[in-house]
Amino acid sequence: MSLRLAEVLNGWGTSLAILLAGVLIGWFARTVLFRFLRRVARRTPPRADDLLLEATRRFWLPAIVLMAVLPAARVAPLELEYRLLLSRTALTLLLIGITLAASRFVRLWFATAEAPTEGQQPRPSLIQQVAQGAVIVAGTLLVLDNAGVEITTLLTALGVGSIAVALALQPTLSNLFAGLFLSVSKPIRVGDFIELEDGTQGHVEDIGWRSTRIRQLANNLVFVPNARLSDMRLMNFSLPELPQGVMVRVGVALGSDLKRVESATDEVARALQRESAAADPRHEPSVRFLALGPTAVEFSVALAAATATDRPALVHEFLIRLRQRFDAEGIEIALPQQVVHLRPPPAAPPPAAG
Repeated sequence: MSLRLAEVLNGWGTSLAILLAGVLIGWFARTVLFRFLRRVARRTPPRADDLLLEATRRFWLPAIVLMAVLPAARVAPLELEYRLLLSRTALTLLLIGITLAASRFVRLWFATAEAPTEGQQPRPSLIQQVAQGAVIVAGTLLVLDNAGVEITTLLTALGVGSIAVALALQPTLSNLFAGLFLSVSKPIRVGDFIELEDGTQGHVEDIGWRSTRIRQLANNLVFVPNARLSDMRLMNFSLPELPQGVMVRVGVALGSDLKRVESATDEVARALQRESAAADPRHEPSVRFLALGPTAVEFSVALAAATATDRPALVHEFLIRLRQRFDAEGIEIALPQQVVHLRPPPAAPPPAAG
C-alpha cells in the first residue's frame, strides 16, 4: 500500500513539476525573451517579424503552459481515458490559440497596409476577409479533427449542402467571386481614380465582398455591385501611371506672328510644368498649330497633370498665365466675329427720253 502511494505521489510530483516548469518558462518567454525579440525586430527592415510578435503577444504564456500539460498528462497517475481527455483538451485549446494568433496576424498585416508607403496601394478589405476566413476555417477543421470529429464525412456533407446554398445565393456568390477577380487581377485598385461607362467618376475606396465603394469628387459615395463592375467598360486614370496628358486648344487672331505666338506659349507652358504643384515636372510641353480657321489660327498645347484630378487646376493656371503673357506681348486672342461687307445700292436707271 505504501509503495502504491509512493508511486502516485511521485507521478503527481512529476506532473506538477512539469507544469511549474512550463509556467516559469512561459513567464520568462513572455517578460524577457519577448521584449528582447521585439527590440531586435524593430531594428530589422521587414515588418513581418514585428507583426508576428504583436499577434502572438498574448498567447506566449498560455501556449507554453498548454504544451507543458501534454507531457504532464502522460505521467500523471490517472486512468488512460482521463489522460487522453486531458491531452486532447490541452491540444484543442492550443490549436484554438494558434488559430486566433494567425487570424490576428492577418488582421494586423492588412491594417498596416491601410496607410501604404509611396508606390504601394492599400489592399481591398475583401482580401483581408478571405484570408482571415481561410485561417479560421483551417483552424476549425484542425480543432474538430483533434476533437474526434470525422472531417471526411463532414466535408462530404458540406459539399452536398453547398450545392443548394450556391443556388440560393447565386447573386451573392457572383459578386463575391467578381470581387476576388477585381482584387487579384487589379484592373482597378484601392485609391485609383476611375470613370464608369455611365460617366460616374471617383476614387476607389474599397472592394468589398458584395460591392465596390467609389467616392466622387463631390464627396458622395457610389456603391457598384462587383459582378456588374467586372463586366463594365471603365477607364482607370491611375494606370499605367498617375501623370495625365492634357490638351489645351487656343486660338489667336489671323494676323498674329505665329513664331512669336509659339515662342511665348512654349515659355509659359515650360514654366508652368516646372512650378505648378498640379503639373508633372518631368513632362516636356509642346505647341502644335492645327488649322487656319475663318476667324483664328488654332493650335494646341500638350501639358501633363500630376494626377487626373489635377487637370482642371492645371488648365486654369495655364490659361491665366497665357493670357497675361499674350497681353504683355500684344498678341490678340481670337474672338468670334463676323465681317459684314456692305455693297452700295445699284445706280438708278437714267430717266427715259421725252
